Amino acid sequence: MALTPEIKAKLEKITTATLTTVLLKKGLRNVWLRGAAPFTPAAKGKRMVGTAFTLRFVPAREDLATPESWSSPISTRAAIEAMPEGVIVVADAMGIKDAGIFGDILCARLAKRGVTALVTDGAVRDVAGVNGTGLPVWCAGGAAPPSVAGLTFVAWQQPIACGGVAVFPDDIIVVDDDGAVLIPANLLEKIVDDCVEQERLEAWIMVQVEAGHALPGLYPANAENKARYEADKAAGRA
Repeated sequence: MALTPEIKAKLEKITTATLTTVLLKKGLRNVWLRGAAPFTPAAKGKRMVGTAFTLRFVPAREDLATPESWSSPISTRAAIEAMPEGVIVVADAMGIKDAGIFGDILCARLAKRGVTALVTDGAVRDVAGVNGTGLPVWCAGGAAPPSVAGLTFVAWQQPIACGGVAVFPDDIIVVDDDGAVLIPANLLEKIVDDCVEQERLEAWIMVQVEAGHALPGLYPANAENKARYEADKAAGRA
């Protein structure tokens, strides 16, 4: 299913924590991208939603991972020019943290292209400059060496493994202060309304906790508390 403006607006109000809970109920346990934490000022305190545009790196090989490769038709530079506006770039850097996959110039071009965010299990370089681009970045940290010191770029818009999660082009990515979560594109329609309802229920439970109610039977809600919740919802109190 496509990420419509209406669905995107709903997801922008859903925490990644709620998403992982709802996806767990659907049988999906491995959806949180390990190592992708909010890194730049533009990422912290924000929630963003977009379709995944994937980048794939493999281990560095000396005959391929060279500065000259940056001018190749198969390069991060070429991939950036193929990115449509609004995507979230998801880069499989195999968790390597001692080589920066992108620096300030490439991140500035991502921002100019209208990319929503960059998510990777690897690192970025030129951290001060990257911060200055205003591009929201979720990553595993900063590193001075260039990508070719540890990685070879090989493809874009292919299935990847980022942070131990299988990411396919056009899957949905949601990022916030808890990190990055993947929603399989074919499950999007099935979970959105469940997520909205879960957030509503948990907001009601929080009100009950602040009012002094004990957790057993409340979280998770038993039949009695579910009935109270439904009554408050019908009355516009939840």
